[in-house]
Amino acid sequence: MAIERIVNTSTQDDDADEQIIEVTLRPQNFDEYIGQERLKKNLKLAIEAAKKRGEPMDHVLLYGPPGLGKTTMASVIANEMGVGLRVTSGPAIERAGDLASILTNLKDGDILFIDEIHRLSRAVEEVLYSAMEDFKLDIVIGKGPAARSIRLDLPRFTIIGATTRTGSLAAPLRDRFGHLYRLEFYTPDEISQIILRAARILESKIYPESANLLSTRARLTPRIANRLLKRVRDYADVNGDGIIDTVMTTEALQLMEIDELGLDPADRNMLLQIIDNYDDKAIGLTTIAALTGDEATTIEDYYEPYLLQIGFIERTPRGRVVTLKAKKHLER
Repeated sequence: MAIERIVNTSTQDDDADEQIIEVTLRPQNFDEYIGQERLKKNLKLAIEAAKKRGEPMDHVLLYGPPGLGKTTMASVIANEMGVGLRVTSGPAIERAGDLASILTNLKDGDILFIDEIHRLSRAVEEVLYSAMEDFKLDIVIGKGPAARSIRLDLPRFTIIGATTRTGSLAAPLRDRFGHLYRLEFYTPDEISQIILRAARILESKIYPESANLLSTRARLTPRIANRLLKRVRDYADVNGDGIIDTVMTTEALQLMEIDELGLDPADRNMLLQIIDNYDDKAIGLTTIAALTGDEATTIEDYYEPYLLQIGFIERTPRGRVVTLKAKKHLER
């Protein structure tokens, strides 16, 4: 059975308050956006060049693990360009007609952000090709012998696609993006700065030492850092005077069972299941999913990236192997 996770990097739709807080914590421009310096440098250049020519920016593909700020970066790009932003997702665009409706309602220079773009259907992708390349939309009206194809002119727009799986993206679609950037995991110092900034916005007093402590548990991911801050703030409000110090932070983290490397019960359960049942043998993703009760895609998107980053799991041609480093941490 899957374990509920505080450090889940997906947004939690059932937590309306958290959704509101996450939106308010989003940076609005490059000056507020902490980290991803290489990416920001490249994007600033592209934005300045586009504005100087009076043209829309070339299409952008952002990829990397969940929670690193792909949606936020799209919003920042739109603000820096001074244009409108329309947000949708791959699964939400079910038919070519849905895409046509979105594209024809855009204005010149607007940005269309498509989250999980790798989940677009092939039929929708086919329509998107000419839209991205020529700003034309080919649609078929009618059925049978009376059917006819018409070509509509579209406003000149920019698509920003976000994906956690570039390998699942069709090559013809990937080739139509002029800018391809990977978002990297953040450093503990950057996460600490993000926590301090979020605490100021939430009007919560937090000591720098507490922010540093939280940064070591946030799995190098801003979304998790903000979520942990909210949970520790709740604990400090209920069990103290609302000030987030190291004592309150430590007690809250112990309550959430998050260890010094940011591993939660679900991480430890998965690693221990593999060690106890298979020891040093390499096992496949579907086997791990069966052990934990999660979907294979959940393992791949939400467990593995960080565990690979800290060297607790290795991918081999035969499958996944838990490393000696992980065994020492878990005292196995």
